[in-house]
Amino acid sequence: MTSQSHVLAFVDAKLAYEIDAVAAAQAQASGGALIIDTRKQHSWNHGHIKGALHLSANSLDTQLATLPRDQTLIVYGWGPGCNGATPTARRLIIEGFNVRELIGGYEYWIRNGFPVEQEGQVAPRRTDPLVTAETHQY
Repeated sequence: MTSQSHVLAFVDAKLAYEIDAVAAAQAQASGGALIIDTRKQHSWNHGHIKGALHLSANSLDTQLATLPRDQTLIVYGWGPGCNGATPTARRLIIEGFNVRELIGGYEYWIRNGFPVEQEGQVAPRRTDPLVTAETHQY
């Protein structure tokens, strides 16, 4: 049986590592965070978070030196069923970056109504009432 202290340590670590879409959008808007899309090129081309940097696994080594060390790096993949951002997050943490992983990924960014870029155009989204009743202005 797991002790309460072990469970609390896990929950504390999860809270320190994961970030939801609302907090991520606020961190990006304040300049305190850079959002990083870790998906493949065709997924990036399909659409991505407005202002995100594309950093796929095969370009990680060549782009490490260009990443800011004075901002939190928020990584994301497709959605809750995708853990593609986790290996990139792990590598960035090993390299000494402050990293958080976006809960729900690209899917929950969209469902929260935050803007995405598709083919060079910013596309605002309607919120999904199953996710949030709020509207956001970022």
